[in-house]
Amino acid sequence: MADELPHLDHLYIVERAANEEFSRGGQGNPKVRSVKHRAHGLLMRGQLQEAFAKADTERHQVSITAEDTQTLGTVIVLEGADATYPLKVESLDRLSTHRRSPKRPMWLLLSVHPASSDAPERATVWVADAYRPKFLQLFDDYLTKLSTKADEKKWSTPEGNPANQALIANIARIRKAILRDLWTSESEPPTRGLHWWELWLDTTQPNYELLDAFAAAHKLRIARHSVTFRDRIVVWIEATWDLLQILPFTGVPIAEVRRPEFIETVEDLPAQEQDEYVVDLVDRIITAADEAPAVTHLDTGVYQGHLLLRDSLHPRDVHTIIGTSGADVAGHGTTMAGLALYGNIDSLLVSNNPVQLEHRLESVRMKPGRGEQLLDPLDFGTATATAVSLPEITAIRRRVFCLPLSAKPDRPGEPTLWSATVDALSAGTEIIRNGTQLRLLSAPEPAAARLIVVAAGNVDSYQIDHRSESDTSAIEDPAQAWNALTVSAHTELASAPSDPAYQGWTPLANAGDLSPHSRTSVMFSTRQWPIKPDICMEGGNVLSDGATGFEDKHPLLSLTSSGIANDRALTSANATSAAAAQAARLAAIAMARYPEYWPETIRGLLTHSAEWTSTMRQEIAAASGKTARLSLLRRYGWGVPTDDAVLNSSSQAVTLVSQDEFVPFDGTDFRMRHFRLHNLPWPREALEEIGDDDVRLRVTLSYFIEPSASRRGWRRRYSYASHALRFELQSPLESQRDFVQRVNRDAQRDEEVASRSTSSSDRWLVGPNQRNVGSLHQDEWTGSGHELAASGSLAVYPVGGWWKNNGRADRTSLPVRYALLVSLRTPRTDIDLYTPIANEIRVATPIAIE
Repeated sequence: MADELPHLDHLYIVERAANEEFSRGGQGNPKVRSVKHRAHGLLMRGQLQEAFAKADTERHQVSITAEDTQTLGTVIVLEGADATYPLKVESLDRLSTHRRSPKRPMWLLLSVHPASSDAPERATVWVADAYRPKFLQLFDDYLTKLSTKADEKKWSTPEGNPANQALIANIARIRKAILRDLWTSESEPPTRGLHWWELWLDTTQPNYELLDAFAAAHKLRIARHSVTFRDRIVVWIEATWDLLQILPFTGVPIAEVRRPEFIETVEDLPAQEQDEYVVDLVDRIITAADEAPAVTHLDTGVYQGHLLLRDSLHPRDVHTIIGTSGADVAGHGTTMAGLALYGNIDSLLVSNNPVQLEHRLESVRMKPGRGEQLLDPLDFGTATATAVSLPEITAIRRRVFCLPLSAKPDRPGEPTLWSATVDALSAGTEIIRNGTQLRLLSAPEPAAARLIVVAAGNVDSYQIDHRSESDTSAIEDPAQAWNALTVSAHTELASAPSDPAYQGWTPLANAGDLSPHSRTSVMFSTRQWPIKPDICMEGGNVLSDGATGFEDKHPLLSLTSSGIANDRALTSANATSAAAAQAARLAAIAMARYPEYWPETIRGLLTHSAEWTSTMRQEIAAASGKTARLSLLRRYGWGVPTDDAVLNSSSQAVTLVSQDEFVPFDGTDFRMRHFRLHNLPWPREALEEIGDDDVRLRVTLSYFIEPSASRRGWRRRYSYASHALRFELQSPLESQRDFVQRVNRDAQRDEEVASRSTSSSDRWLVGPNQRNVGSLHQDEWTGSGHELAASGSLAVYPVGGWWKNNGRADRTSLPVRYALLVSLRTPRTDIDLYTPIANEIRVATPIAIE
């Protein structure tokens, strides 16, 4: 009888992608509202003039102490009519046309409030005093100038469209702005008492340093640190709301006011009794080499002296950004570190086998202990960037950053300072310190890319209908970050305790279901923000008495990990922090197994290897339509990855991994494009042998974007992502020439913000119209072996983001890189898919010995 084949490596595909060129242009036209041209133009011009006049009157009524904070412009609000006719926000930024002197801002878009059920879309715009006449000229031209269809720049006859029609026709109201219009957080601002505020200042305007003069004049406290992005600097000031209302009348270029997210003290997690098996386990552990990959915990610190951790966590790898000690101040960090090193430790404790570790630990304390005071409030964005830099300075090794901390979401799915910082750090943005100012301004450096694993966040309360509670609890900040690997919790722990104290109590979730602890992204806008979570890991269950009683930390329904009561203590762990720690462990093990894989690739591999539990898959299979399936993806992600699936292929389930880089944009006009055509080493004979039986194809495209964090509508030039990528599979009935032409059409539609792809296949589980959000795109195709044998090419093509739409010359020739993972799976045990592919790419395969 043949021995079982050893585990097979995933197949690494090198130099099988060709560069294809095409050119296309066009930005698409927004919908224009039908209005009575002259009456509407006169009304809008009159409201604009009234807004300017009212601003001038109030400016003289407000007492401003410092002369150098006198106003340089007026902030106004343009309101739309309804969501059907979006405001043309691209027209609301303009610089002067001076050739010799530096260009000055004439008017600038500060922020956009999206339309809601009870309010229209609102654009907040700053207009320089010196250029008020030019801004008014837009409305005069709308009233007096018409364009012919042949030449929109030639003003001639009464035939044609009014000038600036797309901008002005969709405006329903113009008024002077108040500070409330600059508030972009979801809930109402606190208007009583003294509070800290997060101010986003526009660095393209002069005098943004005047905030210091304003604070000094009114004796206000400003945090000593700041964070600088591409066109915004973020600062924090302590003031009353009434005092802040002076700011729109000053020269301080305030673009947004947000509710800050500061680091606060955490409570200890309950510790369990010491387990007598710990010492025995320690004797069986073989630690990884010092240069091995590491999981870097950004948490409450780690108790380095714990017997299970001390040999894998060198004292020099224990850091802190608060105080002088990186010791655990709450217990949470030590517990999560144990899971990141071992996973659930229960099975190891009762085993007699040696435990070979492939990775190490690092720790950075990001939270204060009880009574430990901060000199200044510390925001999570600054804290994360600082924490990331400490281990990178100390040791050169591959690492996975694990961030189990989270904060309440502001607007579900929308970027924040914290999530944008995570995205910038992931993309390899350099962390530059200039005194107390933290800068994240450099172009992304792919060689410095970072993998950051983030917990999805836990629900605030438990309900009998736990899935509805999870679906209405939006994923917490910063788990909406595009480049992060976001992890939520599922559970297989569904046994009721035999303890008489819990007689009649039952677990809330069934085996294989979403954990009652976990949040989801069902509340996110499905067309705009990423599908989160990416994956699930074990996070424990919750006991219920069937009414209002809940027990969320029972050891039987939790995982076991290291504690802080003493150097051998064990404790229970659960929820999404525990899930994120286990995912970080998997990522570090994959880094050790495949050292050539990029962070983008490891992120893609964990998602690509995930499978839905039978409970999840039954629900997804029963969903009617791709939109319904997308909602379920926003609950479960792509399921649960296992060690074996992440690390190994098999004869019937083979994964191909390709890492590629190309320059998508040429020239300052960004019109010339390249896309990549991957000719896959398909096992055609094996697929033909499968015939009419089903084969499952899974495709994952993983890349990192450069973020733009200001809230200015997220459309075109104000889009959050620097760029986007898409993938398409050749149809069985398409020639390669036809396929390339289809890719050109799809790319054109993406540029024109069209809603539908021309993909001819209905065999995709999610489909291109649903999967193309975020920076990680995954889908499953199921069809016959005959069909897949004739589909041997995959295209990866670019779509413009703010790099292209802002004409960023410094990004024109910047290469982008991506990981493309493709796997084939058949239930036929008599079919070998692995060997023919390995032979074609000349990879040696193990041979079974009779």
